[in-house]
Amino acid sequence: HPEGYRKAVRLMDQAEKFGRPILTFIDTPGAACDLGAEERGQGEAIARCLLAMAGYHVPVISTVIGEGGSGGALALGVGNVLLMLENSFYSVIAPESCATILWKDSGKAKEAAAALKFTAQDLLNLGVADELVREPQGGAHNSLQQTAEELSQVIAKHLIRLRTEDPEVLCRKRYEKLRAIGPFQETSAINLTKTLD
Repeated sequence: HPEGYRKAVRLMDQAEKFGRPILTFIDTPGAACDLGAEERGQGEAIARCLLAMAGYHVPVISTVIGEGGSGGALALGVGNVLLMLENSFYSVIAPESCATILWKDSGKAKEAAAALKFTAQDLLNLGVADELVREPQGGAHNSLQQTAEELSQVIAKHLIRLRTEDPEVLCRKRYEKLRAIGPFQETSAINLTKTLD
């Protein structure tokens, strides 16, 4: 809900003020999309969260620990480092919604999922995720203690490195990392039409 994003920004602002690193843990199918949330400014709250995270001068580590869906997850994913549990996923849209938009058929969710490339391994290969965190055999839920210990070690490793960086450099690198996601090549409408034919 919008109030949750506003609270997150308030707490992250406090971390910035006192020079504390920011750690976010992402596990959400997405932000609330009901009428009440929209009336209370859901889109604006997510946008402010994205803007705030892009400008902090402290280390920011975001970790996807389960489902990272839509703007609800993206709002907390602007970090110097993006970690993912090896069985987690992270995407701007759910496969069913993507299939409905592209093919007008939510039944094509498998095709949409393949096109989205939203698995942890896909995102590591694309350079969106920085490191995958090993899970116990069968998944994180089989040993929460082991998962927490593994995650703690990985976060600590990145924090040690990030704390040596100049605050201005941290902020600039986070912005550059965000801007580097999804490079594209512009083409003319004529070339695009020929490609689609």
